[in-house]
Amino acid sequence: MDYTLLKWIHILSSTILFGTGIGSAFYMFMANRNRDLPEMYFAVRHVVIADWLFTTPAVIVQFLSGIGLLYVTGYDMDDAWVLWGIVLYFGAGVCWLPVVWLQIRMRDLIKTSLDNNSDVPPVYWVLDRWWILLGSLAFPMIVIVFYLMVFKPG
Repeated sequence: MDYTLLKWIHILSSTILFGTGIGSAFYMFMANRNRDLPEMYFAVRHVVIADWLFTTPAVIVQFLSGIGLLYVTGYDMDDAWVLWGIVLYFGAGVCWLPVVWLQIRMRDLIKTSLDNNSDVPPVYWVLDRWWILLGSLAFPMIVIVFYLMVFKPG
């Protein structure tokens, strides 16, 4: 595959991955701080959809195009910046996978609360803290991966 096309695909998928992630996190975080159940439900329901429509495909394309770029450019998998990039990429993924489950669970809890005209159970806020923690761990990992991909240190 042509280097320029592959690089464009890699940049586009990283933009979708990062943009969807930070945008979704912002809206869900702000909705939860407001504690308005219909607003919270709207946010989390659409965050779950965005993860399936945008984030998941971008994660796959990101990895495949990254491996393709290594092949096309001749960089070695043993290069320190490549190894760290892969470790951090998968580290962010290890944080993201439970976040997907948390978001689905949180969506379902809000839906039940709305249907029963009740407040969300306390477990919702425990899940919210885990969601914030895992997202706060994944975000800097991805920022460092961007740095490594651009500057290729070492």
